[in-house]
Formats: sequence, C-alpha cells, structure tokens
Amino acid sequence: MESKIARDWLEALARTANAKDYEAHMDLISKEVKVYGVPDFDLIDYNDWAKQCEHEFGLGLLHRVSYEGLKVRTMTPGNVMFKVKETIEGSDGTVTSHGVEIVIRKESDGKWRVLQERILSSEEFEFDDGHLH
Repeated sequence: MESKIARDWLEALARTANAKDYEAHMDLISKEVKVYGVPDFDLIDYNDWAKQCEHEFGLGLLHRVSYEGLKVRTMTPGNVMFKVKETIEGSDGTVTSHGVEIVIRKESDGKWRVLQERILSSEEFEFDDGHLH
C-alpha cells in the first residue's frame, strides 16, 4: 500500500515535470515543503521550488526527470517516508543522479504532497547498477 502511494506520487511528479506542466507539478508540493542538502542552499521552501520550476520549465532547461530504486522507510497514517534515486537530464545533455529521502503527506484536501525532501550523501544512499543497497 505505502509503496503504491509513493510510486504513484513519484510517477505524477516525473510526468508533470517532463510535460512542463507547472500547475499540476506544483499541486504535488506542500506549501510547507522544506528541502535540505542542495549545494549552496541552506533550505529551499515552496516559493524557491516554484521559482525554480517556472525558470526551468519556461526556458526548457529540463529534458527529463526519472526515479528508480524506491525503498519505503516508514509509514504512519497520512505520511510516507521513502528513499529513491533521482536522475535529472538537462536539455544541454548533463545528467545528475543522487539519492533523496522524501516525506509525502496526505493533506486536508486528500491529495498527497511532498512535505520534506533531503538530498542524501553517497554514504547514506549507494547504488550499484541502479540497485539500492
């Protein structure tokens, strides 16, 4: 159950980003979101995320984003925490992959949205041929 919730949310996140559908993409993000571990930033909040998406979608900087290796860590009623490998392909040919720990929450309108995201160090999240360890 929890892996289906996380998988469905990740699929929607990737689908909306890849389609450059700003409104649908931002509807997957909680207004209270906090993102940690992004180089050169202490914290990214909803407004920062919105500005970044508007910039990247508008200029066509993002070619494709994908997720693999989903591993649910914990689940409580209304919250799912999981780790996953995120791969971001830029329109300039650059490819960046890293592990992320994500907490999604079922909000009062019944939709699941990301509440917290943390970029993981390689020690916290190692990959070997795409498999999670």
